[in-house]
Amino acid sequence: MAGDIVPIELGLTDGDVVTLWAPRWREGDDEWQAFLGREDDLFVFDSIANLAAFIRTEDDHDLAEHPTWHVVAALSAAELEPDEEHRYDLVGVPELAAGAPEPLTVAELEDTLNMARTLGEVCDLDAVNAFFDNHPQLEALPGGHHAFAGSDGIELWNKVGMALADGWDDVLDAIDGIIESPEVDADVLALCEAEILAADENDVEADDAAESADDVEVIDAKPTASSDDEDSGEDDFWTSVGIDPVKILLGADEYYTLRCYIDDIPVFLGKEGVIYVFRSDRSLARYLADAHDHELASVSTYGEVATAATDGSLDITVTDDNTYVLTGLFEDIAEGPESVDSEQLDLAVELLTDAADFADDDSVEEALASTTPLGWYTSYVTNPDPTRMAPSPPFASEAAAWLDLVRAFEGRLRVR
Repeated sequence: MAGDIVPIELGLTDGDVVTLWAPRWREGDDEWQAFLGREDDLFVFDSIANLAAFIRTEDDHDLAEHPTWHVVAALSAAELEPDEEHRYDLVGVPELAAGAPEPLTVAELEDTLNMARTLGEVCDLDAVNAFFDNHPQLEALPGGHHAFAGSDGIELWNKVGMALADGWDDVLDAIDGIIESPEVDADVLALCEAEILAADENDVEADDAAESADDVEVIDAKPTASSDDEDSGEDDFWTSVGIDPVKILLGADEYYTLRCYIDDIPVFLGKEGVIYVFRSDRSLARYLADAHDHELASVSTYGEVATAATDGSLDITVTDDNTYVLTGLFEDIAEGPESVDSEQLDLAVELLTDAADFADDDSVEEALASTTPLGWYTSYVTNPDPTRMAPSPPFASEAAAWLDLVRAFEGRLRVR
């Protein structure tokens, strides 16, 4: 997808719709942000094919002057499908807030409210802006699920729910009031529908081929050790099994887990994109001593790890190259490139990317693409080149984008 314009899905009163959103971009000294629309209307469509057909035939809208609009206009219809990170169920917000403040729940609620707030600001919706101004308790959501721990946290979570019960209908009404679904050319629409159908058929064929391969393939070869292990040349237990203990410092928390690479694809101790983490190396060792269902168990050498954990000989030693410090990076990024430790950022990018790859999620790759402000920023820090132009302040948008990635990563963790 084009770096600065992304397709999004909005869950509204009359159903799910798709449109386009351009996060903040800079032209000279000015910052802009926009949605697909014109004047007071937000253009939305009930299918990706309709969105694609509109893009190909119309240029009288607010995104036409965006620097990367020509890239978007050239995309296939299938490439306009919103990814999981850009689906916002606005109608489901009260139900979401009625649940327990689990990490994924809090993260999803925050993302959805941020999108509603952005719609209010960009589309100048007084009711939406007033709602957020009048409910400061919503500002606790960026703190993640930790903000709602303990009795005080539960009370705060209840206040968030009460705020949404009190005024969310007005927010929905305001957004519903500006949507418009323009008619599209029937012939172009048919072409876009055919493109999507062809893409779906190709996906099905690829999935069938993968399933057939899975039926006969058994992971019996030793996993590829990380390049850092190969470089160190240490003939220790972890190098021999090709699995690395990993330590993650996130806020005030410290977590331990395991990771290896199979054909350069990261595989964590976890399942279906969820990473199992532990608050100490001892609790990790105790978990490994028992049989559990996780993807690392399919690795041929994992049995050696389980055996060592069972007989008490397992020594979980984490190398510097597998220690990831996320704490403090948000503040450093906000201050500017000169405040950021390039090695710390490089390792953090590796961890976030590996976790996303484990979940078959492209959102980190997209967020760090060279066309995005955060991608340019991180590349400038981790791959220094004196001939490159430095990112220009302020860095609030880059810091916010980084925080979004960290929160999404935190949502992948399950403390055992």
